[in-house]
Amino acid sequence: MKIRKPLWKISVATTLEAEDAVSELVGSLLDGRASAYFDVEKRTSIVSIFFTKKISPTIRRTLRAGLARIRECGLDAGAGTVSIRRVRPQDWAESWKRHFKPIVLGNTLLIKPSWSRMRPKPGQSLVVLDPGLSFGTGQHPTTSFCLQQLVKSRVRAQRRPDIAARCQSFLDIGTGSGILAIAAAKLGYQPVEAFDFDPEAIRIARANAASNGVALKIYRGDVTRLPSRPSKQFDVVCANLISNLLIAERKKIINRLNRNGLLVLAGILTSEFSTVKRAFERSGLELVSSRVEKEWMSGAFTHCKKI
Repeated sequence: MKIRKPLWKISVATTLEAEDAVSELVGSLLDGRASAYFDVEKRTSIVSIFFTKKISPTIRRTLRAGLARIRECGLDAGAGTVSIRRVRPQDWAESWKRHFKPIVLGNTLLIKPSWSRMRPKPGQSLVVLDPGLSFGTGQHPTTSFCLQQLVKSRVRAQRRPDIAARCQSFLDIGTGSGILAIAAAKLGYQPVEAFDFDPEAIRIARANAASNGVALKIYRGDVTRLPSRPSKQFDVVCANLISNLLIAERKKIINRLNRNGLLVLAGILTSEFSTVKRAFERSGLELVSSRVEKEWMSGAFTHCKKI
């Protein structure tokens, strides 16, 4: 991809706890989709966005004011150091090659960037996904949990004759780059649907799906405006949304889950997970699997079994 205009990289050093909030701040301020990676050695999250116009002093001040508001909300934003520098397109590309690594889930699934030489094992599904200038790479700590649940659910289904005879369906709420929906299609889920509120995310997810040769329905949608009674239900539903939204819209989310289906909730701060868990348990679900990774906690739920 040739970029003729000057390219500027704006980065904010923060914590995993505040990563989502800072990404939202940076993205909304610069009208784009910020990306993030976690520096293991420094234990710091770096939120970045690339921009083709020089950043004005007004934007710098607004960014620092936004970081102050994040702290006032109780989140530890860490150093909050803002760095702005001009980069060459090839510098940007090489930077992503250092931080975007293949994701391997046993002998079932391999997700890798196009520049990786890793090859799938026999029987291993392959997803090729490259990061872009304005969207995430799918390397968030909670992504692997969602992928693992997709793999486990598919493997369990294939061992059951009553389910193996038909395809499992999948719904991805807040699809972002489309990584979960594309992986689901590669694993054999059908039909696969995905939506996101961000039109840029939809454009990118559709492009990623096309480049991977998978057929799925990707559309723009707002979870707060979904009808309470859906026209269809799904065997597996993934929802990667902020805690308040998950709780407020839990009935709409649950109504899209088949009676024997699996609901995967991700992107939840560990300190907020118990509140989310109680809300979904009161709505008739039970937690069957969970994982804590850094400041994040994810969980898989099913409908409570009647005794």
